[in-house]
Amino acid sequence: MELKEELHPVVLFFIHLLISLYTALTFIPWYFLSGAAWRLNKAKRVKAQPVNDQPGSPYRSVTSLHCIASSLYPGCDTLDKVFEYSKKKFRYQNCLGMREVLSEEDEIQPNGRVFKKVIFGRYNWLSFEEAHACATEFGSGLATLGQKPRSNIAIFCETRAEWMITAQACFMYNFPLVTLYATLGGQAIAHGLNESEVTHLITSKELMQTKLKGIILEIPKLKHIILVDGKQPQCNLSETVTVSSMAAVQEMGAKSQNLFKPQVAPLPSDIAVIMYTSGSTGIPKGVMISHNNLIGGITGMCERIPHLGQGDTYIGYLPLAHVLELSAELVCLSVGCRIGYSSPQTLSDQSSKIKKGSKGDASELQPTLMASVPEIMDRIYKGVITKVTSMNKFQRSLFALAYNYKMNQISKGYSTPLCDRVIFRKVKMLLGGKTRLLLCGGAPLSPATQRFMNICFCCSVGQGYGLTETCGAGTITQESDYSTGRVGAPLACCEIRLKDWEEGGYHCTDKPNPRGEIVIGGSNVTMGYYKNKAKTEEDFLVDENGQRWFFTGDIGEFHPDGCLKIIDRKKDLVKLQAGEYVSLGKVEAALKNISLIDNICAYANSDQSYVIGFVVPNQKELQELAKRKGVNGTLEELCNNREMENEVLKVMTESSASATLEKFEIPLKIRLSPEPWTPETGLVTDAFKLKRKELKTHYQADIERMYGRK
Repeated sequence: MELKEELHPVVLFFIHLLISLYTALTFIPWYFLSGAAWRLNKAKRVKAQPVNDQPGSPYRSVTSLHCIASSLYPGCDTLDKVFEYSKKKFRYQNCLGMREVLSEEDEIQPNGRVFKKVIFGRYNWLSFEEAHACATEFGSGLATLGQKPRSNIAIFCETRAEWMITAQACFMYNFPLVTLYATLGGQAIAHGLNESEVTHLITSKELMQTKLKGIILEIPKLKHIILVDGKQPQCNLSETVTVSSMAAVQEMGAKSQNLFKPQVAPLPSDIAVIMYTSGSTGIPKGVMISHNNLIGGITGMCERIPHLGQGDTYIGYLPLAHVLELSAELVCLSVGCRIGYSSPQTLSDQSSKIKKGSKGDASELQPTLMASVPEIMDRIYKGVITKVTSMNKFQRSLFALAYNYKMNQISKGYSTPLCDRVIFRKVKMLLGGKTRLLLCGGAPLSPATQRFMNICFCCSVGQGYGLTETCGAGTITQESDYSTGRVGAPLACCEIRLKDWEEGGYHCTDKPNPRGEIVIGGSNVTMGYYKNKAKTEEDFLVDENGQRWFFTGDIGEFHPDGCLKIIDRKKDLVKLQAGEYVSLGKVEAALKNISLIDNICAYANSDQSYVIGFVVPNQKELQELAKRKGVNGTLEELCNNREMENEVLKVMTESSASATLEKFEIPLKIRLSPEPWTPETGLVTDAFKLKRKELKTHYQADIERMYGRK
C-alpha cells in the first residue's frame, strides 16, 4: 500500500524525475559492489520440491531432499549435551543478561490512575560458563529437595534469565519441565499442575501472591515452591507447602556432597518439556516434547537463519512458555548468541513502565535479532503511521516519497542505503538501530504490516510457521525473500504435505497451486498430548517408516518455488444460512489493516445469513471520528453509542481493506469495545491469538442483540 504524496503535481513530477536520475546513476555500481546480483539470484531460486511426482507428495527443503536433518552437532543428541558444547566453545562470552533496576516510582496520570515507572541501569551479564554453573547447582539443589529424575517439575514465571537457567537445570538432571503461561487463569493453572502431578514449582513473588495464593489448596500434591526473585521468603502459603528462594536452592546444590552425586542422564527419547498450550480453543493441552524433538526443531531453524553466531544479540521478551520464544532462545544458546531479557512493558523508550527520558531495553541492548507476534508488529505499525499523520504537510510528503520509493525498490530486490540513513534512521532506532532480522510467528502477519516493517526498520522481516506440536518448526522465509503473505519453505528438519479437505473445497490437485490441510512430518513432531490418548490419536499419525506426522488444521498452498502460504483454517470456517463459507480469520486479517481498528473478532452463526464483529477501536482515531460527526463523550460512551457503531461500520465497509472481501464476508453489525483485549483479560492468549470461546461468552448479550434475538 503506497502512502499519499501531498505535494503539488508539478513539484512531484520534478522530484520523481530526480529520483529516477539518482536511481539510474547509482544502480550499476551498487548492483556489482553490494552483492545484489547474488541476492536476487538466491531469492528467485526454488527453495523446496516434492519428493516425487505423485499428487500430495511431501515437500522438502532443497538442502534436505534426500535426508531430513535431525542433529545440530555430532554426538549432541540431548539438550544438556548441546549446552555443554556451547559452554566449552563460548566459555567466557556473554550468555544471559538482565537489567539492573535503579529505582521505581509511581506516576499519577491526568485521569487519576497510577502507573509504576522504572528506571533501569545497564545489562548485567552471565557468561556461558557462569550460566552453566548456575544451572548445574540449581539442578543439584532441586534433586536435594527431593525432585526425582523423569518426575515432572513446573515453571510458572515471567520471561527472565532465571527461567532459562531453570530449563537448562531440568534438561541436565532429566526433570521433565512443565511450562505454564503467566497469564493463565486460576482454574487453568490448577488443571495443568494437577494433571502433571508436580511436587515442585518455580515461580516469582508476584505470581505467587496474585495467582497461586488463591488456588494453593486445589493443588494437593504440591510440596515445594521456589521463588526466582528475592532472598529467603519469610512465610509459607500453607502448612503442606514449603517456600524457598532460588538462591538458597542453588547454595544447597553447590555443596560438594550434593553437587557430585551421580545423576540420571536424559535419553534423546525422554521428555524434556510438557508445554501447556495457551488454550485458544478450550482447556490448555499439555504437549509432550522430547529432547530429540527440540534438537530437530532448532537444527532446522539454525540452517535457515543465515550468519547466526557470536556477533548477534537477541532480545527475549515473549513468554518463554510459548514454543516460539523457547525455540528461538535455544537456537541462540546453541550458536553462541547472547540473550538480553526484556518485557512488553519495558521494550522501547515509549513502553508503559519506562520513565520518560530514560532508555527502554531495546535502546540499551541494541539487538540484532528479535522475534515477535503480529499483534505487537501491528501496534508498532499503527503507532508510526499515527505519528506520520500528525506531521506537517511537507514532512508527511517527504516520508511518503521515501516510503513509496523504497517499497518499489525492495519489491525488485534492491536496497536503498540513502533513504535508510536519512529518512528511516529514527524509526529504526525504536528497536535499538542494529536489528538485522525480525522473525514473526504465532499467527499470520498482514502483508501491509510486513512491508511496512521491511521499509521503516531497514531489516529483513521473516515469517515462520510452526506449532507447539512441531516445536515451533515448520517453515521460515529466507532472508533474501522479500515477498509478503507467505511463510517460506519447509525447514531442513521436516517435510510438509497437503491433505485434501473436501468440505472446504481444497485439493492437492488444484491448479495453479496445490492446496489442502497442512500435515507436518519429521523429528520435530512431538510425542503427543499428555494424558490425552484420544486427542493424540486424532491429531498425530505414525507412518509405515516410523515417522510421526501432525495434522495442523491449517489450510495452505504451495507456490512454484516451494514456499507455503496459509490461506485458511478449518476451525475458522463457518457456513452461513444461504450456504456461503466464511473464513473468520481472513475477515479479521483484512480489517485489522484499518487504522481505526486495533483488534477485531469476526463471528457468525450457521443459522444466520450475515457476519457480525466485536471491535476494539483505536482510541485516538475513534475520538477524531466522533469529533467530525459531532458526537461527544468518553471512550466508553462513544463505544456504547449506536451512531458511532454505524460510523465505524461505514469506515470498515468503504475501506480499501474490505476490497479483498466478498460482500457477505464483511460484518453487517458490530459491537465496539472500550477495553483492549490483553492476555490478562482472558480474551486472547499470550501470543495475542483470539480465544473465540471466551469472546463468544463475553459478548453473548451483544450477539443476541445483533442477531435480533433481544
